[in-house]
Amino acid sequence: MTHLQVIAVCNRKGGAGKTTTAVNLAVELAALDFRVLLIDLDSQGHCAVGLGVKVASGDATSHAIFTNPLATISDSVVETAYAHLFLSPADQLFEHGSGVRDELRLKQALLEPALVARFDVVILDTPPSLDFLLINALCAAKWVLVPYVPHPLSYEGIRQLMRVMFRVMSKQNPDLKILGFLPMTAAAHIRQHRTVTSDVSRQFGAHRVLSGIRSDIKLAEAFAVGKPIRAYAPSSRGAQDFADLGICVAQMLG
Repeated sequence: MTHLQVIAVCNRKGGAGKTTTAVNLAVELAALDFRVLLIDLDSQGHCAVGLGVKVASGDATSHAIFTNPLATISDSVVETAYAHLFLSPADQLFEHGSGVRDELRLKQALLEPALVARFDVVILDTPPSLDFLLINALCAAKWVLVPYVPHPLSYEGIRQLMRVMFRVMSKQNPDLKILGFLPMTAAAHIRQHRTVTSDVSRQFGAHRVLSGIRSDIKLAEAFAVGKPIRAYAPSSRGAQDFADLGICVAQMLG
């Protein structure tokens, strides 16, 4: 690849599985030999937790580019235990709403020649709040992947995100595209799950609804021990589903 493929993982509702998706998709793409950088923009800092990366006080973080005009993304990139996968961890002390108010700051930072030469794919784990970090992610991304729990509140989170996304597309990033909507904890036998996913299909197009990630306690257990599902329980439903997602996204990236 000659340019970075930037994927923003977003949903306006918390608890939709954004970080679970961002971490495990990053691992799957790396396993397919993509050179992947996972950037954690959510100050909860859970991407580092999910990959077993320890972030010490004073370490460089992804949020530094918003508080220090001289900071670069490369400053904060650290290795993970997984080949081809690197992390730019979050600053857990970063206050959302602070920092420079430049909605294109992240897009500009991702033009850094060292990053373009080093990576094929950048995955952005975004906060659920509507603030300048989410807008930065949407302005910097080429693709938006929307995990959602098949629940009415999560569906409303999708609708809110789409309104923000379409505004960004019309004013700042006309090349932004929907990579897909990803049902999390999907269970076809539950009527509400079928209803919400049907609503998403009808509203945004059935071709944009991806095969879901089935409910699997192993996914939560994996995070608890600081491992992606591929490493923790490779034969589990969650591992199989994320492996399928990785192949699907790789094909879409081309």
